[in-house]
Amino acid sequence: MLDGRRGGIGKGRYQVTKEQFAEMLNGREYGSEITRDESRQAKEEGFVVVFGASDDLVEFRGAIDYEDGCYDGGVVYLSKGGPFIHECGDNDCPHAAREREKCAKLKAVWCGGYSDASWTYETNIPHATFNIYEYGERYCVGIVFELAALGEERSGEDGQEKINHRRNG
Repeated sequence: MLDGRRGGIGKGRYQVTKEQFAEMLNGREYGSEITRDESRQAKEEGFVVVFGASDDLVEFRGAIDYEDGCYDGGVVYLSKGGPFIHECGDNDCPHAAREREKCAKLKAVWCGGYSDASWTYETNIPHATFNIYEYGERYCVGIVFELAALGEERSGEDGQEKINHRRNG
């Protein structure tokens, strides 16, 4: 674990920056991206760690603990309450569209043309990056960001934002 008590900016007892935390994770092997203790430390610091798994998952650890299916890439919408989960099943739902607009957008890119990594991420959320390797080849460019950088919390009890409504008529 990383201990930067000498002037870091994190909220937890270790007081590290997202950049320091990302550097600690840099160079790990696929399957060993982050330990349970490091996930707890990230949560204490208010950090979210994002990385890819397999060819269809985006993983979140720390202040958000979640995984989402992103086969061939995809978009996850986030708030301080966690990922936005649209449960009504209507992709054209105007209520869900309004709620998504309030969230930060994280785009998971699978085998993007500008990178040699299988997984990269595009977002306007301020973040630091780290590299994950598989058999000596760069597999993923993961990110670390501060939960506080996301919009206002609008979550349910389980830390995942949900919208579930019934259509009238």
